[in-house]
Amino acid sequence: MTITIRPASPADSDAIWDILSPMIRAGETYALPRDWTREQALAYWLAPEKQSFVAQKDGQSLGTYYIRANQAGGGAHVANCGYVTAGWAAGQGIARAMCLHSLEVARASGFRAMQFNLVVSTNQRAVRLWRGMGFETIGRLPGAFRHPEQGEVDALVMYRRL
Repeated sequence: MTITIRPASPADSDAIWDILSPMIRAGETYALPRDWTREQALAYWLAPEKQSFVAQKDGQSLGTYYIRANQAGGGAHVANCGYVTAGWAAGQGIARAMCLHSLEVARASGFRAMQFNLVVSTNQRAVRLWRGMGFETIGRLPGAFRHPEQGEVDALVMYRRL
């Protein structure tokens, strides 16, 4: 079946939490507090300055992403996104579909580029996908992410003009 992506609504809160919670608790890919509550995570993900989306297949939520301006003022023409695929749905093209969708949303919203500020270097699956989607590594932040098992690892800044 086809992956559909639609704007998130308050009715999606349980599904979004089910997707975010394992990622937050693992602490391997996002610089978010591992002890965040459901309310804190949802407040972050669904914050008013973000447009949030849910990816579904056969009516089941498999992933979520948000898009926002990376910076205010003079940097507001560059988009920033965060993507999370449900662990059990990995390898089904969900992240790729969300990224393609976000690129379309970014263009339609007037953004001129997209930047990922902190791609954990050990998240090789994401690094490969973003490179395959046309993102370049424009910076490496040595030891900028404290991985729960590997210690301090590099973070990448990835960028793509639209």
